[in-house]
Amino acid sequence: MSSETITPTRLAKTQRQHLVTKLLAQHDVSSQEQLVQLLADENVTATQATVSRDLDDLGAIKVRAGGGDTVYAIPELPHDQRAPEDHLRRVLCDWVVEVAHSANIVVLRTPPGTANVVGAAVDRSGIPEIIGTVAGDDTLLVVAAETTTGADLAARIRELAGL
Repeated sequence: MSSETITPTRLAKTQRQHLVTKLLAQHDVSSQEQLVQLLADENVTATQATVSRDLDDLGAIKVRAGGGDTVYAIPELPHDQRAPEDHLRRVLCDWVVEVAHSANIVVLRTPPGTANVVGAAVDRSGIPEIIGTVAGDDTLLVVAAETTTGADLAARIRELAGL
């Protein structure tokens, strides 16, 4: 029997950041040290400083998870990825606290620092009645398509959010 040693790999920046994005989607990562360990589990060597720069480059933010812990999240994923309705429902239930509307605009209120996460989920939902979103810190504007009204879209979002 031969014992082979597996040498950790140093990935190119874009490859490593892709893996970081994937790991953040799969795990509730609450610290950079935890992310370094998850990368090591994937046989990828990275220092805490490298992970810190990657998180900054990716625009990762800390958000409150269901149990109250803070975890890293990346607000925007590529636009060609469609999120399943279950994901949208969970994000809306976790972070939307108020829904208002006017004409073709729906205004969603969220806890501070989470509007961009909600906006990314709405953007990726593929709901045809939504043209797009604009997110601030705790407020998200959702623009309704001409085929619907702000009131109808607000009602649908309230239903998804359980409000």
